[in-house]
Amino acid sequence: MNAPTQLLFLPGASGNPAFWQPLADQLEHPAERRFLAYPGFGAEPKDPEVENFEDLVRKVVQQIDKPTALIAQSMGGVLALRAALAKPALVTHLVLAVTSGGLDTQALGARDWREEFVAQNPQLPDWFVTLREDLTGELAYVQQPVMLLWGDADPISPLSVGEKLLELLPNSELDVVSNGGHDLACAHARVLAPLVDEFLQAGVAA
Repeated sequence: MNAPTQLLFLPGASGNPAFWQPLADQLEHPAERRFLAYPGFGAEPKDPEVENFEDLVRKVVQQIDKPTALIAQSMGGVLALRAALAKPALVTHLVLAVTSGGLDTQALGARDWREEFVAQNPQLPDWFVTLREDLTGELAYVQQPVMLLWGDADPISPLSVGEKLLELLPNSELDVVSNGGHDLACAHARVLAPLVDEFLQAGVAA
């Protein structure tokens, strides 16, 4: 397995790249850090070239031009999985925090948060409101090592979702944070950073 020379951080639907800053600051891994924002999400202005989810996937994939570990929150995890399938030779690792992973999370007990979130963030692109990405049949093809970070107190992406992804992703591990909510990757950055460092370095050819 190649060592990543780039760590690409993908936020959730807030679109706030600063979400990952606490964890990035705690990591000892020497790779370059890059933080992606999504056009039309959060404070990021809209981009006429990003009109749907496929365009956003393409934007992420374009950033992967060297051995890259993708570190992704919630919706960003779906983008990361799509990117890993699109560029398997360059995506070295996946760290996915409380993501749907392209599963039907409501069938696994998740609360439907989207309508409330859109009401609070009316500037969000129209396509986001109806986005339902189903990757169930494709997860078996993700061969990269995957670290799943979950909490046991997250109604948006409950632990049952992480357990289902652990079952479907062939090379995955699940780390559970006690009392961790949907913001666990930021709120528990100090605890998680050594685990992520170890994961990124394990099995890498010297």
